[in-house]
Amino acid sequence: QVPIGTEVPGMNILGLVMFALVLGVALKKLGPEGEDLIRFFNSFNEATMVLVTWIMWYVPIGIMFLVGSKIVEMEDIMLLVTSLGKYIFASILGHIIHGGIILPLIYFATTRQNPYLHPGALGFISPSSVSSSATLPSMIKCIEENNGVDKRIS
Repeated sequence: QVPIGTEVPGMNILGLVMFALVLGVALKKLGPEGEDLIRFFNSFNEATMVLVTWIMWYVPIGIMFLVGSKIVEMEDIMLLVTSLGKYIFASILGHIIHGGIILPLIYFATTRQNPYLHPGALGFISPSSVSSSATLPSMIKCIEENNGVDKRIS
């Protein structure tokens, strides 16, 4: 008997990842016959990275107008300024602690090298977005160019 109400609606991510892995192995196993499809997927990936880069550049403008419209609607601007100031201070302090202390400690613990002598090791992530998918192109570029990681790995 089939249980009722146990299926969760949404995308089957695990199945999608497994299909992609199996398809990649099968295409590589085909050799020269699979190269065309592999080149297509590489081109598709490059085009997607260009689109994401464009989005990263234009989203802050849209966010500025969204925030600006809310600021215009507010009655007590001083409450906004003080609250926003506290938030910005806490955010910057958190970034300094995380990026200036925690990440270099992790880098030193794993590589036994001075992280401050190798600034490309930590990379520079775009501060305009908190989405990892939006910072992916700049992170991949930084990893490949600054750290010499092979393109197939990155």
